[in-house]
Amino acid sequence: MDYYNNSTPGYFTDGQAVDNKVSAVMKKVYVKMFLALLVSAAAALIGFFAGENSSIAMTIATNKWIYWGLALLEIGLVIWISARLGKMSPALSTGLFYLFALVNGLTLSIIFLAFSFDSIFKTFLITSAVFGAMSVYGYFTNRDLTKIGSFLYMALFGLIICIVVNIFWANSTFDWIISGIGVLIFIGLTAWDTQKVKQMAAMNMGLADSSLATWGALTLYLDFINLFLYLLRFFGSSRD
Repeated sequence: MDYYNNSTPGYFTDGQAVDNKVSAVMKKVYVKMFLALLVSAAAALIGFFAGENSSIAMTIATNKWIYWGLALLEIGLVIWISARLGKMSPALSTGLFYLFALVNGLTLSIIFLAFSFDSIFKTFLITSAVFGAMSVYGYFTNRDLTKIGSFLYMALFGLIICIVVNIFWANSTFDWIISGIGVLIFIGLTAWDTQKVKQMAAMNMGLADSSLATWGALTLYLDFINLFLYLLRFFGSSRD
């Protein structure tokens, strides 16, 4: 049934109503993701500059318990938000998402200890361009990316195993290969996740639009951050 009687000029059809809903949800996705990136950037800069004798970033980098504690907190927040999305209020899910962005920003502050500001900013711009292009492709393409996405997620699990292996092997050549594969994986996942969020927005998933937007923003945020970190291996230059 049409939401409006399409026999009357100027009224929306059922399909048009769906398109309007998808557009509204995707706008919320990108706004929330952009705000989360701002939160992370602010937290990273504060983490690097704050502190009298030693910055927060240096403390995180030199204390493995703090570093892994923050990492586990991030993982816990992602799991909690994803698992409880339909059972918590949109305001709570949004708040937890920004808390995750804050914690992740503090963790990311350690990159300022290793790379120059110019190279970090340059890599951010490159990441933004690549991410934007692939997200636009994922949104507008008529090609079903499900099979590609499933393959990329399997490749991601393989990548994680390779990273763990290389922690003990510590082979620099293998590390560069891992970084290159990581870039390709998250380029592809950006397109697929965008299409997946769009498809979910077009269907009745039993979620409030705001909650779905939070989940979509979290998913694309993770794609962006991981793509940025892998690209930083290629475009980042050491601090003087």
